[in-house]
Amino acid sequence: MDNRTSWIDNLRSFVTVLVVAHHSSLAYTTFAWFDKTAYIRSTHPVVDVARSRGLDIFEDFNDVFFMSLMFLISGIFVFRSLQNKGAGKFIRDRFYRLFVPFLIGVTLLMLLAYYPPYYLAHGKHDIPAYVVDFFTVEAWPVGPPWFIWVLFVFNLTMAALFPLLRNVERWSQWLANRQQQPGKLVLYWFLFSWILYVPIVLLIDAGTWTGIGPFDFQVSRVLLYFGYFFLGMLIGTPGLGRSIFADGSALVRYWWCWVLAALGVYTLLKGSEAPLTAMMARQELSLVQATLVYRSVWILSCTLSGIAFLTTFRSLMNRSSAWWQSLSANAYGIYLVHYIFVLWCQYLLLNMPLTAWPKFLITFVSSWWLSWGVTALVRKNKIIGKYL
Repeated sequence: MDNRTSWIDNLRSFVTVLVVAHHSSLAYTTFAWFDKTAYIRSTHPVVDVARSRGLDIFEDFNDVFFMSLMFLISGIFVFRSLQNKGAGKFIRDRFYRLFVPFLIGVTLLMLLAYYPPYYLAHGKHDIPAYVVDFFTVEAWPVGPPWFIWVLFVFNLTMAALFPLLRNVERWSQWLANRQQQPGKLVLYWFLFSWILYVPIVLLIDAGTWTGIGPFDFQVSRVLLYFGYFFLGMLIGTPGLGRSIFADGSALVRYWWCWVLAALGVYTLLKGSEAPLTAMMARQELSLVQATLVYRSVWILSCTLSGIAFLTTFRSLMNRSSAWWQSLSANAYGIYLVHYIFVLWCQYLLLNMPLTAWPKFLITFVSSWWLSWGVTALVRKNKIIGKYL
């Protein structure tokens, strides 16, 4: 593996593992609740009585930035791939790499994953009734594969726009030229993120999802995700070795500053919740004003956390090993299958006399390693290995 790109592969793999940990924590947050009439409306399909406020923070911190970062990483090699393959071959490859696994994920894999919440809701084992409920009452829940179909649409969009993207290389060069101006670069990054997110979240509730069947997405973040995908494309167009993450980049050199800033701003975000709520109660702020303040800090936290992870991995994790190479090779499969192990493990631990953190750690480690093992095994098949 080229050491100029090993850090981005390592980061992509790490964020995939973080997704597994994120889903593993959701059964044990203090705000978790379960809806028996339609388990898909629950905060999570399996909810335990063991809870931890620490896992609230862990889950929320991840939620602020990690899917935006995933879309950015996914966009990095898109433009060069389009240049090398042409739009037609690019779309065909993306169809087999993304859309086919998505269809398998939202049918077979999610059917395997969601059986425990069906049993918890109905108290009986009835597979035919479960399948009917899955496609009707629960409206074909998409689960984690939502990311894959949205990413497929973003790739199709870029392929369709490819003939019109004559200025991409000029824009990407302008961005690369800011590598020695880290303050300006972070400011531009924040303003870009703010424009894509805050105006929408002032009009639409931040938690609103919509879609048809499994083609579900979070309305308030769709422009943010597409913007980060496009930003990733701009970063990657000249090659990572000549991007804002090049050797000698001041943005990368001050990685520790971005880590401290990310932690500080997230602390500010959580610390602002009670004062803003109190000010609304005293009618010192309207809901719109409080939302504007909170979501502006939220998107700053998203920006800085993304930059912190990118620059930290560029600085400290720009190397490879057999362990990282295996994790990277199997990361996509881990993402596809992990939800099965997460939900079944959380279900099997429900009656165990353990507190939240041991249950979380058992779920996380078991789901991660089982997903890794299963993926490595099925990828030995030449056909599956070609697309996974």
